Amino acid sequence: MIHPEYQFLGLLEHVLEKGDKRVDRTGVGTQSLFGELLRFDLSGGTVPILTTKRVYWKTAVKEMLWFLTGGTNIRELLSHNVRIWSDWPLANYRRESGEDIAQADFEARVLADADFAEHWGELGPVYGKQWRRWVDADGNAHDQIATLVDTLKNNPASRRMLFHAWNVGELNDMALPPCHMVYQYHVNSRGELNCLLFQRSCDLFLGAAFNFAGAAALQLMLAQQAGLTPGELVWVGGDVHIYLNHVEQVREQISRAPRPFPTMRLLRHPASIDDYRIEDFEVTGYDPYPAIHGDVAV
Repeated sequence: MIHPEYQFLGLLEHVLEKGDKRVDRTGVGTQSLFGELLRFDLSGGTVPILTTKRVYWKTAVKEMLWFLTGGTNIRELLSHNVRIWSDWPLANYRRESGEDIAQADFEARVLADADFAEHWGELGPVYGKQWRRWVDADGNAHDQIATLVDTLKNNPASRRMLFHAWNVGELNDMALPPCHMVYQYHVNSRGELNCLLFQRSCDLFLGAAFNFAGAAALQLMLAQQAGLTPGELVWVGGDVHIYLNHVEQVREQISRAPRPFPTMRLLRHPASIDDYRIEDFEVTGYDPYPAIHGDVAV
């Protein structure tokens, strides 16, 4: 059986060979392709935490748990030692204040000063806000996650089990418009919960590994809450790209032969989707290659 990680490595190679070179929003430049699909089978307990470079899966799961709280400020993430969202508010602070503050100093200030954090640590109505408090034209708030869980439990044959974050009216207020924007779910006759994740834009070297791990963790949580078992995770990418300052890192990753995927399991059954914490997740059998560093394009 071909290791499922070869799908991803093949995509990286395909983008390097056939990708269209483009000047992008960040000014860094990318090689990109449009419309790609990967499939990962979660039914045996394995999860797509990439092995050809170390993925800090706890960071990805903590980010997903933060999304589920509806949070939109980096202060909560920083309190859990998660720094993957700091670049955008930091860039905004430097631009608006004129102060060339170091990232570590900015993060320390966000943690120490609640008033500073409220103003400068805010990301706007990003993922969590849309997932848990989408406000319609009449001012009514909609909790898409709660609705999904209820439907999974009571009407699993529904074709309307999805949530998304592309709220057109609030895009301009977001630090970054949603990349992984639509999650759709399907329950088959064997009681397996499948997920299709559509990602409009994907930084393949830095972002994809976190998206796979976070989506898999969410699938496990939803399956547990609805009395189902995890099935297949289907990932669909719109604009999938490699930043030009990541090309050598990607070549190094492609040169590595994948090792077996690890398994992930939940150590307890929380009362609701809102009650999970990082200690509930156990990953075993993870033996990755060393991490490969790359800078985020903001």
